[in-house]
Order: sequence, then C-alpha cells, then structure tokens
Amino acid sequence: MVDRVAKQLLIRGIDLTVTKGGKPIIDRVNLVVNAGEIVTLVGPNGAGKSTLIRALLGLTECDTGRIEIKPGLIVGYVPQFLEIDQTFPLDVCRFLLLGAPESKNKIQAALEEVGVATVVNTPMQGLSGGEMRRVLLARALLRDPDLLVLDEPTAGVDFSGQAELYEIVRIIRDRHHCGILLVSHNLHLVMAATDRVLCLNKHVCCEGKPEMVTRDPSYLNLFGSEATASAMAVYTHQHDHQHDLTGATVDLTTENTHG
Repeated sequence: MVDRVAKQLLIRGIDLTVTKGGKPIIDRVNLVVNAGEIVTLVGPNGAGKSTLIRALLGLTECDTGRIEIKPGLIVGYVPQFLEIDQTFPLDVCRFLLLGAPESKNKIQAALEEVGVATVVNTPMQGLSGGEMRRVLLARALLRDPDLLVLDEPTAGVDFSGQAELYEIVRIIRDRHHCGILLVSHNLHLVMAATDRVLCLNKHVCCEGKPEMVTRDPSYLNLFGSEATASAMAVYTHQHDHQHDLTGATVDLTTENTHG
C-alpha cells in the first residue's frame, strides 16, 4: 500500500490548459502521481480525461502550464482503443514482441501475471474483450514501468470482468510498487483499489480519497443525486468464486461454472 512506500514524485502537472478552437478542453488542471499509489480520474464524457492523459505523456501540447517528471521515468501505457487489421497474421506473442525484443520467458511471465498465460499463441483477432485488455496490460508491464497509465482499461469488458481487472491492477501496484494513473467512468468498481480520486469536468471539480469525493457536492452535481452516489459507494469485491476470462463465475465450493 502507499504507506509502505516512500512518496517519490513520478509526475506532476501544474496549471495545465489545453484549448481547441479557442475553448478549453482542460483548464488549469493540477495533478500529482507518486510511486506506489493509484490515482483515478473520473468525469462525464467530454470532461477532458483522455486529453489530460495525453498532455501528461507529451502527446498533446499544452497552451499553458508545465509538467514535472522524475528523471528517467519509464511509462507503461494502455490506450482506450487499439485497432488491429483483421487480415494481419499476428498472434499474442508476436504482438508483444513489436517495438522491443523480449524473451519468451518474460512474455509468458507477464501474461501469467495478468491471468492470460494460455493465449500466448492465440491470434489477436481471436481474443475476447477481457483477454485483449489483459494482453495490453501485459504489454505495458514488459517495460518494467515506474508509472502505469491506463485509459479506460476495462473498455469492452463486462461487469464481473471489470472487477477482476481492477483487482489485478491493485495487485500489480502492490507487487511492483509502481504508480498508476487510471481513467475510469465506473467509480463504484474502482474505488476499492484507488488511493486518490480526481473528479474532472474540464477543470478539477474535487479530489481526495474515494469516500470523500462521492460525498462532495461537485461530484453529486456531475453524477446525480445523493441516492445515485450512494449506489456508487465503495465497491468491495468479496466473494467465494473466481471469474474465467469471459467474466463467467467459477464457484470455489462446487467448482462449477455458472453465468
């Protein structure tokens, strides 16, 4: 957890503003991610979450503000979308070798860490949504990153599969002591694994620990009434079953798979 790891600054954005057509997409946003913590960005569609990520990574130029980065920072990035030509013959192992040669043992270890060791020779076009997200996470881990940046890492994954992925993210943080910057619109799922939440709607509406943010008036104005926020309270995935790669549950007491 964060308390066991020295708070070493990984990346800081100070007064970041990005405009398009004279209108701000993000407006004077401040954000800090330290080693060993999970910071989650939440906000409605069009709030500027992906723009902020791209600005921090140097993929989008800022109109104002500055970015401070730990010297030698290594970033592992999982994009929200990845399009692969359906006619291109590419299996998971070859995909993970693109860009940087790695040993097959290291590739296998990364796939095992995210729970998809069996897909190493599967064509990328044959992966399910949950398998694809895990393969992309394995690809980011192969960089041995100081900072993992995950833009909607559960896109295209069903509800139960999302809970499993967020649990994997938490375990990765604990195991590697890396910082994680996560974009999610499902705060009720990710809250149990999150140390700090930043609620964005072009500017920072509120930030803090998850339980505090869900009670903040700015958060309630964005996401509905207090009753709605109550339904999105801290989600703790406690159960006596596991999930397979499709998201189906496997009962640990009967070892039967059920939907």
